[in-house]
Parts: sequence; structure tokens; C-alpha cells
Amino acid sequence: MTLDRQALSVYIDNMVTGEQSALGEQGVQDLLERGRQWQLGETLRQGGAILFPHAGIADCGHQIAATVQACMDSGADRVLAVGVLHALTDELQDARVRVANGADVTKEQYWGIQGPGLGGHDTWRTEFSLRHFLFLWDAETRLRGGKTPQVIVRYPYLAGGKPEMLPGMDELQAIARDAVVVWTADAFHHGIGYGDTPETALYPDQGGLDLAGRTIQAGLDLLRGGDYWGFNQHCVEARSDGRDAGQVVRYLLGPLEGRILDLTYTDTTDMYNSPPPTWVAGALVEQRALR
Repeated sequence: MTLDRQALSVYIDNMVTGEQSALGEQGVQDLLERGRQWQLGETLRQGGAILFPHAGIADCGHQIAATVQACMDSGADRVLAVGVLHALTDELQDARVRVANGADVTKEQYWGIQGPGLGGHDTWRTEFSLRHFLFLWDAETRLRGGKTPQVIVRYPYLAGGKPEMLPGMDELQAIARDAVVVWTADAFHHGIGYGDTPETALYPDQGGLDLAGRTIQAGLDLLRGGDYWGFNQHCVEARSDGRDAGQVVRYLLGPLEGRILDLTYTDTTDMYNSPPPTWVAGALVEQRALR
């Protein structure tokens, strides 16, 4: 069955808005309080990064909150938040498939980096991958009061194993020189709705999360070694949407030792009108700089 990407985009937009509204003020405060258990500001201060998910906020909002708090605790004046530009149009999806199959990325129309103030393509305006992060950023800002860092959001597309060649990379390098860096990815999608057979699809609590953890760690290890194309293809197999953001952050910061601090999941059977199990893993990952 062909995926109606426009309908999916509308569904996700409404879902994100509804999830945030359903939390209520107390729900938001509970997520922020749960996030304080990790205290990751020093990781960012020392040149590392944090990977956080963008799945259901009720399921992984505490992980996003921990990232927000780390940014504010780092003492930095600026935060570079690298988002996922999802392929929610047929044009974007076709380009992504071509590049994964070895096409010349420099020939692709959407090759490059999008974001506020950059001009050029504006697909980022309907992107959702940083919405929960910015939502909790505003909530934490209200709670703390006073001055908080400036957040700069950027959405790379089609790194294709060659992040150094991405148009706009010079700007990102300039930003990263005096900013802390965080990025988002839902690094493992699994189940019938994503093409797994009923015989191979695992429920999260019946081996699925164990598989997710091993798979996500394998991707982190590829990034640590600077194997950009290997990571790109790993993301295809893992159904990770972080292929571009991961390559860009590794190129900006150098070798990073990644470890999963927390792993949860969001059920997506309704999103894809699919039988269970159909779900996405949400991982909070600390990436320490290797000196």
C-alpha cells in the first residue's frame, strides 16, 4: 500500500499539538522533574553531544527535558539543535532513496541544510522533530526565569556519507565553535507497520527493546569511528531517521563515545493504521568527546 505522505504530515502535526495540550501544566512539570535525574551539562561543556528522541512526549518527554536542562546548565550562550528533516513529501523520499542507493548526492535538489533565516528551501517550516524540544525549552525557561541560551535550529538533508560537502556546513562549523550541540533522532522503528513480518516483529517488552538497544549502540559505534557511509546505511536498515543529523554532529565535534542512558518506546499502530506490534524506540544518549 502506498503511503500518503501528505496525510501523514497532517496527522503528525495534529498529534504533536494534541499530545502537548493533553499534558496540562502538571504533566509538563512532571516531565521536567523527571529529566533532572541525569545532569548532563558537563558533557556538553566538554564538547560532547546529547541525542534525544522526538517520539510521543508522554513516553519520552523526560529524555527531552534532560537535554533541555543540560543545555541550560552548560553555561553556553548558544545551542545548536540539529533536527531531522523527515521525508514527508514524495520528492524528499525519492531523493533519500536515490542517495541510499548510491546516487550522486550533489545532483539532488534538496541537498543541503535548511532552517530559520537561511532562505532557500523551506520544508523545515512543517517539520516536527524539534517541536517537543522547543515546547519543553519554553516551559523550562519560564520555570527558571532570567537569561537562557539562544537556540539555533538547523535541518540537514542528504549527508550521503559526505557531511563535509553539505552546502551550509561552513555556517554550522562557525556556530559550533562557541555553542553546545544536541541532536534528535528516533533511531529504531520496528514492527508490522514498518514492514516487518508478523513472524519477525517483536513487542517492546518481548525482546524488542533489547534489539533496539543493540541496534542503536551499533550505530553510535559507527559514528564514533567516523564511518559516515556505514552509518547512513545502518540507518536504512534500522529505520532510523537520524542519518543526516548523526553524520553532521560527528563531523562538527569529532569522535564521540556514545552510551544509551534511557530507552523507552511509543506505540505507532494508529499512526500507520497497522496491527501491533508497531512502535518506535526513544533513546536518550550521552556522547562524550574523545580527546
